[in-house]
Amino acid sequence: MTTRRAVLLGAVLTVAAGGAGYAVGHSEHTEPAAEPAPAAPPPKYRSRPDLRTLPDVTITTPANATAPGHILLTPASGTGLWGPLMVDDTGSPVWFRKVPDPATVAIDFKVQQYRNQPVLTWWEGTIGGTGGQGVGQGEFVVVDTSYREITRVRAAGSEQADQHDFVITPRDTALFWVYDPVPYDLSALGGPKDGVLHDGVIQEIDIRTGKRLFEWRARDHVRPDESYAPLPQGDSAHLPYDYFHANSVGLDADGHILVSSRHTWTTYKIHRRTGQVMWRIGGKKSDFAVAERARFSWQHDFRRRRDGSYSVFDNGAGVTKERDQSRGLVFKVDEQARRVTFVREFLHPQKLSAPTQGSFRELADGGSFIGWGQMPYFTEYAPDGTVRLDGHLPLDNQSYRAYRAEWTGVPLDQPALGLRVEGGNVVVSASWNGSTQVAKWRARAGGQPGALAQAATAARTGFETTLTVTGTPEYVVVDALDGAGKVLGTSSAVPVRV
Repeated sequence: MTTRRAVLLGAVLTVAAGGAGYAVGHSEHTEPAAEPAPAAPPPKYRSRPDLRTLPDVTITTPANATAPGHILLTPASGTGLWGPLMVDDTGSPVWFRKVPDPATVAIDFKVQQYRNQPVLTWWEGTIGGTGGQGVGQGEFVVVDTSYREITRVRAAGSEQADQHDFVITPRDTALFWVYDPVPYDLSALGGPKDGVLHDGVIQEIDIRTGKRLFEWRARDHVRPDESYAPLPQGDSAHLPYDYFHANSVGLDADGHILVSSRHTWTTYKIHRRTGQVMWRIGGKKSDFAVAERARFSWQHDFRRRRDGSYSVFDNGAGVTKERDQSRGLVFKVDEQARRVTFVREFLHPQKLSAPTQGSFRELADGGSFIGWGQMPYFTEYAPDGTVRLDGHLPLDNQSYRAYRAEWTGVPLDQPALGLRVEGGNVVVSASWNGSTQVAKWRARAGGQPGALAQAATAARTGFETTLTVTGTPEYVVVDALDGAGKVLGTSSAVPVRV
C-alpha cells in the first residue's frame, strides 16, 4: 500500500449536513432524520489501516534485563491477520507481513544464517488440524534484512514440505520434514490391512540448487507399535495413521541429526551419513535409563545446549495428559553409562498446560526462552530461572513457536503516514514497518512538496508515533531519523485534506 493510499484510507473527513429533517409533500408532519450510523472506530494504526486486525500483544511481566533482540511470533486465530510478527519488549510491532493467498498461515518464524548473512525464515501454506499441530502443505520463505525474498525452499519430489521445522545448516543446506502417506498393513495393531501410514521423512536440500542430498524415513527405523497415538477408528479407519508425528530436526555438536517424535514420546540421534539410529531417549524402546524427573511426553523442540546438555519442550499433554503442567526440560545424557539425568525445569507462573505446539531455546547469555504453543504465551527466564519477561497474544490465538533473536531490519519502501485535522492543527501518525533503527520522527510541512520546513519532532513511541503540526499546511512529509539524527528514510509528500 502506498503512503498516499494509507493516508486517504485513514483520513478523518468532516462533512457538513443540512437541517434536522425534510418535508414530505404538503403534510404537516416532518420525516424524522435517520439515526446516524455509529462512527467506525479509528484504525489501530492510522498510517497503516490495513493492519486494523493485527492481534495485540500483552506484556504481563515487564522486561527486566532481558537478552538483546526482538520477539518472533506467528499469530493464528479464527479472526485477525495471520503472518510472521516481530515485536519489541513492550509488545509493540516491529514488522509484520500478512500471508498471501492461497496460503492461510505462517509457522516457525525465526532468524537464521544463510551464506554468512542473517535472514528471516518461516513456513507458509495450509495445514490440516489445529494451529501447528496438523500436517502441513507448503514451502519455506527466506528473506534478507531488507525483507526481500531470496528464495523459497520446497520438498524434492511430489511431497509437500511440512511446517514443523526448518534448519539452515552451516553448509547452506536445509533440513526439514515431509509427511508422506504410504500404504501399510495395520492389522497387527487392530487397523485395516489396506491402511495408510503417515511416514515422517527428513529431507536435506541444497538451498541454491534444490537438489536432495539426504533422506531418512521413520518407518525404516521406527515401528508403528512404538506409537502412543491411537489408530483412526470407524469411518476414519482408512485415514493416514500419524504414528510418528515428527516436530523438530536439528544438528548435534558432532554434526549428527537430532529429531523429536511427538507420538512415540522419543527423541532420536541419527547418523548424518548412514541414517542409522544412534540412540533413542524416552518412549517404549529407550536406549537409556531415564530418571523420573527427566521423562517427557508429547514433546517438541529437541536441542543440544552449549554445555553439552539437551532440552525439550515437554508438553506433558496431548492425546492424554501425563503432567499437570508443560515445562522446558533440561537433561544430561551419559552415553557410556546409558543414563539420562534431570538437570532443571522451567515452569510458567500460571501453571500452563499446552496440549499442542511449543518451543524451548537457550539464549546467548545463558537465559532461556519458551513459547507455550497452543497457550499463546511466551516467557523469558534469566540463567537462574527467574522470569524476566512474560507476555501473550490474545487468548483466542496461538503461536506454534516463539523466539527471541537479534535482528537489524532495513526496509526498502518508504515510511508511511496518516493525517487528520484536529482543533485547527494537523495530527501526523508515522510508522515504518520493519525498520529497527528509527529513534525519532520529524514532520515537515508547507505549501509546496519541494519546499517544506521542519515543523515537529518526536521520539519514536512504538510501531506508530504521533506528532502535531501547528495550523493546516498544504502538504506534510515525515523523516525517519536514527539516534544521531541521520535521515534513514522519507515518506512521500501528502496533501492535507480539510
